Amino acid sequence: MENVKVTLVKSLIACKDNQIATAKTLGLKRPGDSIVLAKDACLMGKIKVISHLVKVETV
Repeated sequence: MENVKVTLVKSLIACKDNQIATAKTLGLKRPGDSIVLAKDACLMGKIKVISHLVKVETV
């Protein structure tokens, strides 16, 4: 499986509740936090919700 690195680049302040919750489920709490996860449909749906807040790289 392909892995992706997700990095939170913008703050969660003033974001909608569902966007904050999505970032928390990915383990992203503050700008600069990164996590490497296996790419699947569920992950890509979460990334789509907060796409304007994160940077996604293929690892």
